[in-house]
Amino acid sequence: MRTALVIGTGLIGTSAALALAGRGVSVHLMDHDPAQARTAAARGAGTDQAPEGPVDLAIVAVPPAHVAETLAEAIRGGLARGYLDVASVKGGPRRELEALGCDLSGYLGTHPMAGRERSGPMAATADLFEGRPWVLTPTHETDTEVLNLALELVALCRAVPVVMDADAHDRAVALVSHTPQLVSSLVAARLQGADETAVRLCGQGIRDVTRIAASDPRMWIDILSANPGPVADVLAGIAADLEETVTALRSLESTDEDKRLGGAAGIEDVLRRGNAGRSRVPGKHGAAPAAYETITVLIGDQPGELARIFADAGRAGVNIEDVRIEHATGQQAGLIQLMVEPAAVAALTATLRERGWAVRQ
Repeated sequence: MRTALVIGTGLIGTSAALALAGRGVSVHLMDHDPAQARTAAARGAGTDQAPEGPVDLAIVAVPPAHVAETLAEAIRGGLARGYLDVASVKGGPRRELEALGCDLSGYLGTHPMAGRERSGPMAATADLFEGRPWVLTPTHETDTEVLNLALELVALCRAVPVVMDADAHDRAVALVSHTPQLVSSLVAARLQGADETAVRLCGQGIRDVTRIAASDPRMWIDILSANPGPVADVLAGIAADLEETVTALRSLESTDEDKRLGGAAGIEDVLRRGNAGRSRVPGKHGAAPAAYETITVLIGDQPGELARIFADAGRAGVNIEDVRIEHATGQQAGLIQLMVEPAAVAALTATLRERGWAVRQ
């Protein structure tokens, strides 16, 4: 691939453009808002000048509701040898293209499973897709050349290609992406009218659950409007579980011993099913989940502290597999949780204590 046209210079489009431009591809940028394309160009994502002729690959990175229309216009204009989109919904846009009478042999629907809470070209990064799944949804109509261009794009962005049926993809993302967004927002919405004293007690658990609730509502309205049925199906299952859980909790309030036992069993069931589901989430680099031990250390909230503790872990010859930070309310300090291989716990704990760190048991 020597040339590419990115139509839509938001987070995903600009990130793809940055990755391609950084690997020697001549990238042209187009957006309904020329100022946004200029911003992406100023960040090194390519040029906002129109290409002189057809490019190798056109990448449509617009909201799902506009994908089919934008693709149809690009295909009819002969802008590229191959066309793909990166929308988070795949079945609907393809059916819309078919209804518009487009030749779909040169088109491939794709979806990089990556994103951030922030949107727009200023939030884009060239490494956004590194190590992340990138779904491809070819059909028997898809030209081999277009599939190869898509695979080259995925490789240049250092992502991992995953081939799926379009409708199966939509059901999958409803479960692992779209519904979690709504559930996170629903939990965060409970905080809006909460007493300030309660909010001050927020810890890492509520921060983890509500992190993605900070996402742009306008973007998510576009996404959810394109995949409402599968998301509603997943939420209906969650609603049934919630109803049973509420009933179980009410039973725990009863003075009847049998009801309390039944309530406890109901709560245990949902917690254990949650354990089982969580254990299926892929671990590091997409591998099977690994069991790490956690070392908790008190850390000051000042420049250089993170670098110092990581350097000390390096001196111990220990690789930090994952890390979390919980900030203390009203104090210039916090707790850092270092996840390591079980065999490394003793060595790292000893080294950190020798270096003056307060390791919590």
